[in-house]
Amino acid sequence: MIRVLLADDQALVRAGFRLILDVEPDLQVVGEASNGLEAVELARLVSPDVVLMDIRMPEMDGVEATRLITGQQDGPRVVVLTTFDLDEYVYASLRAGASAFLLKDAKEDQLLAAIRVTAQGGSLFAPVVTARLIERFCAHEGSAGPPAAGIVHGAGLETLTPREHEVLALVARGLTNAEIAGQMVVSEHTTKTHVASLLQKLGLRSRVQAVVLAYESGLIRPHIKHLH
Repeated sequence: MIRVLLADDQALVRAGFRLILDVEPDLQVVGEASNGLEAVELARLVSPDVVLMDIRMPEMDGVEATRLITGQQDGPRVVVLTTFDLDEYVYASLRAGASAFLLKDAKEDQLLAAIRVTAQGGSLFAPVVTARLIERFCAHEGSAGPPAAGIVHGAGLETLTPREHEVLALVARGLTNAEIAGQMVVSEHTTKTHVASLLQKLGLRSRVQAVVLAYESGLIRPHIKHLH
């Protein structure tokens, strides 16, 4: 059973999510928070596996709440719900440790998939969010530095083996473990081992943070053609 905490300042939105989740036999809503501070407190009290996190909330926004929640020992995974006009918040949430991003008008099957994927340790991006994120990096190509203060600014990359560097680059391009295994001609288990190892060496909590680091460090350079 996947335990889910809902965090949104609109009661109707939370009620809508609950209606969707309550009919799923493998999902259980274990709490509701109307602001970021409540979300952090409830995450400690009810031990959810996944938190559905709105960005704009009173008391404490979703970015800070995500940072505090993912920083807890064995803390839950966070799925951030965003809109087109929140690029800065999206980027900040990535660095805060969020594992997935969805638009607020996502279809039910996308929402359910995001919850299940992140509960199993995976990551998921809404395609339009990925495109906007890459566009953000493209806009800063040639600038004096990355678009914002990075996770670790590349610190630790020198500790990776050549194979781990290759895996990190493929993760940053959005490939799944199965796709990486196929491209590198290794088993999926071997790929998972490489991913786990590089995350540990870099002090990262998720594949999402690995993507940000790969772009910020210059390991991967975005190209405008990826947006079309």
